Amino acid sequence: MASHVIFSDVSMVKRAQMETSGHSPAWDAPSTRRSWLMSLVINVIELFGWAGAWVILLGISAHGSDWIFWVLMPYFPYGLYRVVIQIRGFLVILNILRVLREYPWRIYHELARGIDDHPDAENSGIWIGFPDPVGGEGVEIPMTFVKHHRAFWWLRRIGGPRTKPALKAQLEPLWFAGDPRFLGVVAVSSKDGKTPKRLHFLYQPSAYDGRAPRRSWEGADPADLERARRAGARYVDASPPAGSGVKGSEGAET
Repeated sequence: MASHVIFSDVSMVKRAQMETSGHSPAWDAPSTRRSWLMSLVINVIELFGWAGAWVILLGISAHGSDWIFWVLMPYFPYGLYRVVIQIRGFLVILNILRVLREYPWRIYHELARGIDDHPDAENSGIWIGFPDPVGGEGVEIPMTFVKHHRAFWWLRRIGGPRTKPALKAQLEPLWFAGDPRFLGVVAVSSKDGKTPKRLHFLYQPSAYDGRAPRRSWEGADPADLERARRAGARYVDASPPAGSGVKGSEGAET
């Protein structure tokens, strides 16, 4: 069973494991705000980098020989795609901010995770299993990396039987802020244990995507639902819609 501890701003992981009384939102920690700001800065740099390169290469191809245009042509659709991805990245960064303002950090050790599809996951892909807030000991809720952008770094470290232990060790411990029934932010720890790094937004499609089948969770009280809504969840309910065939946390759509 994975172990965890709640805390706000600590000097090292060892100390965090001893302090279990902190319940302040993760955003209250200066280290968290610095990590979020770094994510924003990186996204801005990448946006201007891809857009600037697109404009520069377009100018070169327009004033150069025909062969230069054909050599550079594959970049233009891909560069435009990356610009769109970076623009969408600002929405992800905003989602991360909303979660961090609502939920405290938890540190987890030895969480189950895998690159194969989890039978209880709402979406296919790599996943991490987080403890169910109301499910009792040993009950986990898988959260998948629904969006593939920036997921390759996690894919390499979640890995499989042949993945080097040194890579897997970079995911120990994991920081998590959120409610795995709805949405959250996962991060890895800096070497000194003071700072969460590589903030990544995770969500359950049933709580965030209007096209996904709705799902409800037994044991989710109104305070849980309201908190999830403030953090950005769009579709949360305490009981299954009539005639939907949707079960609670013990099953999916039938």
